[in-house]
Amino acid sequence: MVYGIGNPLIDIFVEMEDEDLEKLGLHKGTMHLIDEERRHELLRFIDSKQKIYGCGGSCPNTMVALASFGIRSALAGKINQDHFGEIYRNKLHEIGVDSYLKNGALPTGSSIILISPDSERTMNTFLGACREYGPEDVDGDAIAGADFFHFTGYMWDTENQKAAILYGIEIAKKAGKKVVFDVADPFAVSRNREAFLKLIEEKADLVFANGEEARILFDNYDAYECARSLGKLGTSGVVKNGKQGSFVVCDGKILRIPVKGKEPVDTTGAGDMYAAGFILGLSEKRTLFESGLIASFLAGEIVQRWGAQFPLEEARRLKKLIDTVDAEELP
Repeated sequence: MVYGIGNPLIDIFVEMEDEDLEKLGLHKGTMHLIDEERRHELLRFIDSKQKIYGCGGSCPNTMVALASFGIRSALAGKINQDHFGEIYRNKLHEIGVDSYLKNGALPTGSSIILISPDSERTMNTFLGACREYGPEDVDGDAIAGADFFHFTGYMWDTENQKAAILYGIEIAKKAGKKVVFDVADPFAVSRNREAFLKLIEEKADLVFANGEEARILFDNYDAYECARSLGKLGTSGVVKNGKQGSFVVCDGKILRIPVKGKEPVDTTGAGDMYAAGFILGLSEKRTLFESGLIASFLAGEIVQRWGAQFPLEEARRLKKLIDTVDAEELP
């Protein structure tokens, strides 16, 4: 099982005309962190419009993907017992993710995603109850019973969330489980660089970082050199380098994984899906190289559609292909 602690955000997708974005004072194609008052304003504005809901958040995206591929996964975090919290719980249940979600006092976190006619996305994220998660909410038995403990750099946004992750890491290490750290956010690296380097060197068994995150971590614009620096910290990991593919680091060796798929349509969920594909490979006792190929394949598939998750039938089709084709022959 893969046990993840993250920020469960209900994704609310709404089609929106450009003039509506202007009325709302939003710059198209950007991400805005919003407060509760602004969230209410946006929800009122889209009240009469058709909406599609999904389970969002970086770690949740990875847990949902794993479950859709038939790998048992569990998600911990904090939501509210409100309407959006109910939708989130129900969707997790439908997908098959084990829920370790706790109830918070603040409203369920949400990301209101406004889709323009040219397919640009304008995201408005309210963290809400996510920020209340703390060490007292951690299920130690569940972490000790899992094979992998997964989390992201976003959890360093509050002291209580960070404390929860550090507590979970200690439980996982004592139980001999794999600690998987997805750096996930360049801004988090900028704020916590030394803490992240210490975490990677002393605690992490597997690290995911994209080119920008790795550049800030290791003060180097060369992705290959960043991969070398990661290897010197004594951990396994991946430096993702966009259209140039990715570098997998293991025992001081660096393996290049070619990019898969066609020209991307939406790269929003690429990193989360890459992590899911890599963990999928490791869960099935694949080598790091094979796991990297699977990860690259799935990331290449998800960017050819809108959204961070595959429909269940599509996920099953892709998993069947992974099971029947040699990893090096995946398209």
